[in-house]
Amino acid sequence: MASTLQKFIHSLDLRALPRVLQIQSGIYCQDSIYEMFGNEFSLSTEDVIKVIGFKINKLIASICENNEVSQLSAKVELPLNFPGLYKVVADKTPYVSIEEIARKVSIGPTRFGHPSFYSAKDIKLENFTIKHDEQITFNSVEEVHGIMAVNCVVIRNNQSHSLTLPLSQEGEFYECEDDQIYTLKEIAEWKIPKGRNRIVKLSTALHMWDSSSPLPENFDGCLILMPVYKVQAVMKFRQDIIHILSDLDVEVKDVTDHYDISSFLQPLSLEDIFERTSKEFPMVAQIMEGPSGNQKPYNLLSTGKEIVIYKKYQAARVLASEMRSDSSKRHYLIPMSYKGKFKRRPREFPTAYDLEIVRNEKEHLHVVATKAFTSPHEELFSVSVGDQFLVQQCQTSEVLYEGGKKLIDVLACEQILSDSYKKVLLPMYMEGGFVEVVHDKKQYHLSEICKEFHLPFNVKVSVRDLSIEKDVLAAAPGLQFEEEITDSYLLISSASSPVESWEIPVYRLNMLVHLLSKDVQTAAPPVTRTTVEEVSKEEYYMLRRYENLTIHPPPRPPKKPT
Repeated sequence: MASTLQKFIHSLDLRALPRVLQIQSGIYCQDSIYEMFGNEFSLSTEDVIKVIGFKINKLIASICENNEVSQLSAKVELPLNFPGLYKVVADKTPYVSIEEIARKVSIGPTRFGHPSFYSAKDIKLENFTIKHDEQITFNSVEEVHGIMAVNCVVIRNNQSHSLTLPLSQEGEFYECEDDQIYTLKEIAEWKIPKGRNRIVKLSTALHMWDSSSPLPENFDGCLILMPVYKVQAVMKFRQDIIHILSDLDVEVKDVTDHYDISSFLQPLSLEDIFERTSKEFPMVAQIMEGPSGNQKPYNLLSTGKEIVIYKKYQAARVLASEMRSDSSKRHYLIPMSYKGKFKRRPREFPTAYDLEIVRNEKEHLHVVATKAFTSPHEELFSVSVGDQFLVQQCQTSEVLYEGGKKLIDVLACEQILSDSYKKVLLPMYMEGGFVEVVHDKKQYHLSEICKEFHLPFNVKVSVRDLSIEKDVLAAAPGLQFEEEITDSYLLISSASSPVESWEIPVYRLNMLVHLLSKDVQTAAPPVTRTTVEEVSKEEYYMLRRYENLTIHPPPRPPKKPT
């Protein structure tokens, strides 16, 4: 049965991809040529395309009155970065089963992916009864004892109850009111159910209104949002990916069950390639959709280019950030093959405990106090701003405490005086401030720093890497090496001129390829070029979050005695 492309995509579950569609009719002339997102292509009646993905590209908004479109309202386009913060209005139309909720509503690991619903009637489970109108928070969808179910939480009398609801559970389920505020992009990605529109209310007034704004001046009402999707598809006899907007005025028919889907090129992501066994490498692939970016090697990975993928592996990188106080701080992943050299920069330490963490047996840590501290114990030293210390070791010391004696952890130091040294003890719980005095003039390679010092560690490039055309690290005023991470990479080169090879990250590069049945001329890759990868703020926080899941944080400093 034919339907408009818009209606089909709005109701399509991502998990049902890929789907093969046949073009039935449209208002365009036969063999019309369209150009969207840099792709020129034609769609004719009875043409067949394979849909491999889609995501919201923009929103069509109408001003809403009493949960209905205002008669006087014109539809306007809103980009996903349109300013303002919005509250989601609960949908009054019920869902008839848990399966419908799981199919239409985004449920995922982030705080945006935990929608809440209530049932119009009590739901009796084996060991628990969910009362009608009781809020049910959906956390994840997974298989439980061979049955697909939703993991849920119900809060009752300040106590959390974890339970599972099978997708087969039927009933009358309504959205709960949501008191959170979101950007338009967050709403588009998480809060618009498949096949439904979404009503939102502007939560904060739009600042800097001008005549080019699609919304009326001083607007503070509700909008009905309808998503327009960018559809990724493959056509026969084409070597690239085409992009179509879902509001293109054509009718389509789903012919997946009657079509040999293998007759299309099979687009593979870098994650798909990485999941292949090591025995399948090396392989030759053609790029169907290249990544954006003008730095090497991304600017060489253009659509249609053939590449050799030699192997997959895990490689170490150092995550580094520029030492800036403003928001323009940049972040990098530096490979161990980086050939430049670094000189040390002073580190800052907020507590005496931090001094113990970075203390090195090979050298005395020399610091200057930047904050005064008055000790509550006569046996321990009171610090003044400007005092200088050489950090020695951690030990215990006896202090008077509530009329008796008590052992506490202290940091043994030598205070540097004008012509002598004085042994002092600093309480480990001391909240002060120290800055390092660097005497070391040596130039270090990256691997030496990771081996000899505790990260985080502050440096500046003293000798740039001459093998890199433009060493972005050399221009940084200072760098903080934050942590060493391990990430997944593919080693690739050009198939036509394999002069050099490059490491490309598997999980941060959006790129689609299809495999060619060609023999690799030589299994040994050419010389690997060093690449310093700049990562966005979002990628930086994701890297730190996932890496920190496997790192046990140091114990908290001891509490100050009361």
